[in-house]
Amino acid sequence: MTELSLNFGWQLKSRNPSLSLQEDLQSADGWTSATVPGTVQWDLLKQGLIENPFYGLNEKNVQWIGEQDWLYRTEFSVTEADLAAPHVHLNFEGLDTLCTVWLNQQQILVSDNMFVHHRVDVKSQLQVGQNTLQVLFESPVRVGKALEAKHGKRAVWNGDASRVYIRKAQYHYGWDWGPTLLTAGLWKPVTLQSFDARIADVYAPVEVTPSLEQALVPVQVEIEGQAEKHTLKIQLLDPQGRVVAAQDICAGHQNQVFFEVQNPELWYPNGLGSQPLYTLDVQLLDGPNCIDQKSIRLGMRRLRVIQEPILGEPGSSFYFEVNNQPIFAGGANWIPDDLILNRISDEQYRKRLTQARDGNMNMIRVWGGGIYEADVFYDLCDELGLLVWQDFLFACGMYPAYEEFKASVEQEATAAVKRLRNHTSIALWCGNNEDYQIAQSVGAAGPGGDESKFDAKVIYEVLLKEVCQKLDPKTLYWPGSPYGGDDVYSGVSGDRHTWEIWHVHMAPYQEYTNYEGRFVSEFGLQSAPSLAAIRASTPAEDLYAESRTMVHHNKATGPNGKPDGARRLAVYQAENMRGHKNLEEYVYNTQFIQGEAMRYAYRDFRKRFEKPGKRAVSGALVWQLNDCWPVTSWAIIDSHEIAKPAFYTIKREMATFAVGLQKTDALNVWISSSSVTSQEAELRLYAYDLSGQLIAERSTDVLVLPNRRTDLASWQVSSAPTIYFAELLVDGQVVARSSEFPEPYKFYHFADPELDIEYLSENSIKITAHKPVKGIWLDTDQSVSWNDNFIDLRAGESRILEATDLKGQTVRVRYLGAEAALEVQPSPVVA
Repeated sequence: MTELSLNFGWQLKSRNPSLSLQEDLQSADGWTSATVPGTVQWDLLKQGLIENPFYGLNEKNVQWIGEQDWLYRTEFSVTEADLAAPHVHLNFEGLDTLCTVWLNQQQILVSDNMFVHHRVDVKSQLQVGQNTLQVLFESPVRVGKALEAKHGKRAVWNGDASRVYIRKAQYHYGWDWGPTLLTAGLWKPVTLQSFDARIADVYAPVEVTPSLEQALVPVQVEIEGQAEKHTLKIQLLDPQGRVVAAQDICAGHQNQVFFEVQNPELWYPNGLGSQPLYTLDVQLLDGPNCIDQKSIRLGMRRLRVIQEPILGEPGSSFYFEVNNQPIFAGGANWIPDDLILNRISDEQYRKRLTQARDGNMNMIRVWGGGIYEADVFYDLCDELGLLVWQDFLFACGMYPAYEEFKASVEQEATAAVKRLRNHTSIALWCGNNEDYQIAQSVGAAGPGGDESKFDAKVIYEVLLKEVCQKLDPKTLYWPGSPYGGDDVYSGVSGDRHTWEIWHVHMAPYQEYTNYEGRFVSEFGLQSAPSLAAIRASTPAEDLYAESRTMVHHNKATGPNGKPDGARRLAVYQAENMRGHKNLEEYVYNTQFIQGEAMRYAYRDFRKRFEKPGKRAVSGALVWQLNDCWPVTSWAIIDSHEIAKPAFYTIKREMATFAVGLQKTDALNVWISSSSVTSQEAELRLYAYDLSGQLIAERSTDVLVLPNRRTDLASWQVSSAPTIYFAELLVDGQVVARSSEFPEPYKFYHFADPELDIEYLSENSIKITAHKPVKGIWLDTDQSVSWNDNFIDLRAGESRILEATDLKGQTVRVRYLGAEAALEVQPSPVVA
């Protein structure tokens, strides 16, 4: 097999409607160089033909791009040897979105789906020597509006309502955290393949037996072309690269072999074990020569989703069990990391997912308004131990279900499942994001709903289910998120989106415990991005919290569809903290509130993962992990890759051991553990008055029970406002910390902590507090991988915060009640 890249020599131009299509394609006017893979916006931006849409208010000035049609063209050469092969295929891995393709003036392809890989046999259309490819991309706005006029306008949350008719990344139409950027272009590679036979597909659905002592590996290999004269060489290699099973067979179009592995090295989610990966190597041989090869990595793991009765409560559980071990799935929702998708590098994927791993997360939900992510994304999740909850790409809309639309969806789903099903990280297929919820809101689902109005239900409960059961039966298919029972808000079965806090009636963030679900797959609270992100995207005259640019870079809307993010942030700030005096305080205050909200959410949800038979809440996936542009949003890592305080809060709450403190009449104390064994430990408690004086302390030996909550005796110290700290020690080392300050914080005057801060080396800073202090935040202008941040210190406590990439940067230090940030720089000796 030979393969020729056709990613080079492309040109693009805006379609001139005054000319016929062929006249326009042949015209010499208006063309500029084009990047493939790429999009129109990326090329126009790189060539200085548009301004950065992420800066200031520039988003408004680039909307014309999505309203126009665009042309691409290139030329390439083909040899007689290329055409001598029995099969010559032109491969378009991704076309964004509504396009027609001509090869040598002959139409060869019409595509209406951004997520479908097209393979076209073009042997008869090619000629030796020069060949021409031409592509027309039609405006998704114009085509979507025409389909909407034909089939009817439908309810949506976020973006133009016509988006539901177009199989394009839905967030490109704008969302409540992202701008509108309707891209067009050849967004994935283009190649020309010549072959007589090739490996079309390899599928190896690993099954680990209940005893965990054996892995069964059935291997299915599909060959396209003249298979019969070839041989298949199939090998399974262990994580150390040693061959553990092998078989050579005469090739056919459909081939099967079966391997058994005794005492396999088991794959575990992050924090629960290691992630060894086996390699399945498949070679197609013509005599001694390898003419095609595919290698896939396989993790040996047994995964189930357990839905069983819960002791003393209605409904049923919804927890993931890996290698017979129930897990609390703590993680985040993922949105595409940019709107111009080709700018997302492999290194960018690695950094973001490594941040998730280092934040003690074990699950990522790929949200349904984005894309089926790049192969490297899933490879990294396999490596890092991040289970993937994979949505199909429907979000917040009443989608149609006419026959042509369903046919496109089936083609899309088939391609996605076949591409991703071998990944160990894939834990669940999910039909959509919030489409049952919007259907319930318009009376087409839920109690008393008329489901005859819910057209797309047949997609979620029949079409996608059948695709998954046929192509990946080992993995649970779940119709939607949220889904479970007749009422998507009930929370007693399936998964739930908890938006009573922030959305709906804006409940206080301290009340997350009142809005739980068996698996809480969305919840969150906004904050501003880092000062670095704001300064890089905001004109100098708009560097204040209430500016036009700051408001534009907050896309949150209310029930009436009008922007209201700034108002909601103001309410949460007013309820909990004293008002900000400048932009720096605004950023700190909003990020502080988001961090505190996540402390309550993860602490209270994990608390309900109680014991066998009572896994009442078994998952918490924050909305959202990342941002796609500089914006005030629910993200816990901003577009400058800078983690917010909420990231570090979640990291502590998702550690192997976490101490829970809650002040009612007394101080309630518990420990959450994900360890598979019990652990002897020491718990130390400290109580301070508001002046910072220690008024009580105690130490208790405790037995922390495995993989559950351990309740401890409450502690009654004083009826006056009191500051509490807790430390859990194992073998004399602190493994978990917690604190509880009186709230709301705006009512209390906390003593000056009298901080001592010093650089110990270019990558470490020591902080000592002489009085109790809350919310110490170390801020930098570059992304820094701190081992911890946003910390609370008791009187006399010192902590060393380290980051291998700090490299002596200026660090700004804030804390609750600080009049201004403290700047810390390394001394000449340290530097």
